Amino acid sequence: MSHKFNPEHIERLLRQERHTELSPEKVLREAGLAENMVFADIGCGPGFFTLPAAKIVGMHGIVFAVDTQTEMLLYLRDKMDPPQNIVLLKSDEDNIPIGDYEADLALLAFMLHETEDKVKFLKEVFRILNPGGTLLIVDWKKQKEEHGPPEEERLTEAQVTELLKEAGFKDFEQASLNNSHYKIIASKG
Repeated sequence: MSHKFNPEHIERLLRQERHTELSPEKVLREAGLAENMVFADIGCGPGFFTLPAAKIVGMHGIVFAVDTQTEMLLYLRDKMDPPQNIVLLKSDEDNIPIGDYEADLALLAFMLHETEDKVKFLKEVFRILNPGGTLLIVDWKKQKEEHGPPEEERLTEAQVTELLKEAGFKDFEQASLNNSHYKIIASKG
């Protein structure tokens, strides 16, 4: 059984060093996020990617901020200042409360390793994406580090790509983001 992030440690997710290691705006723009798009931040946490995404898509775009933990959504709600284009959604792991074909781009940041049935979960993400929609995964490299999940819970890029294939995704692009993180971009096709 994988562990879930403890919301009591929410401040760790917002450390200034995280912005130095990883620019959320740059990562999102490189994945194709643009004005007027519908974006789903699945496992949004306190909004590390949600808030920059709201600025990128603008007032005619929509950002679905989805999390299984109410504490994360409440924290994000209090930080919103108030972007009208963010919709907070409480979710179950295998039932994302977004309609079929609604999102242009979905993000799974630092959370795929926490899911129980990874293929079932990825099929649910596949369902909410438009035909031709994009999935961006940002996660921890499989190595021992002081920060992040234990090494044995982390997934390699090859493991993630195999899971994505099982869920129906295509056209994989992989890249290292820094010493600790990688990204994978996949298409619904």
